[in-house]
Amino acid sequence: MTSVASVLERRFITLEDVRKVLSISSSQAYALVRSGDLRAIQIGGRCQWRIEAAELEAYIQRSYFEPCPDS
Repeated sequence: MTSVASVLERRFITLEDVRKVLSISSSQAYALVRSGDLRAIQIGGRCQWRIEAAELEAYIQRSYFEPCPDS
């Protein structure tokens, strides 16, 4: 089992890693990338998403300052 700390030590992480770190569903992680809220790159023949660990941390920090749209 991969720990969150070891995941964030890598430069690029997968959507599955994002899902684990944020404790969200796979579809929610994908939606963050597709909406542009979480910046990512596509690599490989199947265009798999990769997120820089620094981008995930920046997303988390931005989220602290943004109120929920429902409030």
